[in-house]
Amino acid sequence: MEVKPPLLVPADAAGIARAGRLLRDGGLVALPTETVYGLAADATSAAAVAAIYRAKGRPSFNPLIVHVPDLAAAGALAVVDGRAQALAGAFWPGALTMVLPLRADAGLAGAVTAGLPTVALRCPAHAVMRAVLEASGRPLAAPSANRSGMVSPTTASHVAASLGPAVDLVLDGGACAAGIESTIVALRGDGGWDLLRPGPITAEAVAQVLGRPGGAGGGGVEAPGQLASHYAPGKPLRLEAQVSEKDEFFIGFGAVAGDVNLSPAGDLAEAAARLYACLHLAAAAAQPRIAVAPVPAGGIGAAINDRLRRAAA
Repeated sequence: MEVKPPLLVPADAAGIARAGRLLRDGGLVALPTETVYGLAADATSAAAVAAIYRAKGRPSFNPLIVHVPDLAAAGALAVVDGRAQALAGAFWPGALTMVLPLRADAGLAGAVTAGLPTVALRCPAHAVMRAVLEASGRPLAAPSANRSGMVSPTTASHVAASLGPAVDLVLDGGACAAGIESTIVALRGDGGWDLLRPGPITAEAVAQVLGRPGGAGGGGVEAPGQLASHYAPGKPLRLEAQVSEKDEFFIGFGAVAGDVNLSPAGDLAEAAARLYACLHLAAAAAQPRIAVAPVPAGGIGAAINDRLRRAAA
């Protein structure tokens, strides 16, 4: 029996309306955000959330990010204090996820939070994701639209190659601008905060709003992207390489050339946007191993190096 590929449609008005109907009916829709493509489902439906875990092969202890249209919608799901309001004012809509205390009456499927007393919330900026949130009328759980632990998708074709018929609909909105997943910040009950995952919004930018990080800490996996091995291309990956070996596909940066280059100009924002696309190319290349040139650690370079270390683990 022939297996049908996922239905890939333009992210136009008709596609967005169709996505909204599918999500209300418990379906899975892959769609672009400003960071990476997400695999969205109704966060209030246990069956729909379970379908995300099945499609991705995701560990059940790894919680999901819930996407909401605004701060008011976030406040219906979590306790939003003054610190959260300040962060939302500075960075929402945008690539910041906040881990906040879950409200008892939130109505989210239990698997969304993996049984934790907190929930990870983000208000995305991408026009397509925002339109689908409005069309569905639901808070949307939406991890990256790829098999768990593998390289995240930044184009619709990446989604199709990774998840195949497990997706009901793929909205093609072009390549994602930021190229790496959102920054995740946990707000602690003692008034402190922790950076759980670096991303496009730097820890320094968060500190300008909240002051220096530091809190009681949560322990264990509190948010996506904290597993030691993640974003894996399926081949051994060597970091900080100045030159490549004969059996390596070489990803360069700046003046260090390669088979591809994250940013010939040495621009970290461009490197972040191209990171997963280059890892997808490396995964598909004939060489059995991958080498990556050094990437500076400052600013968004911290997030790039975080993803590379986990990919190499």
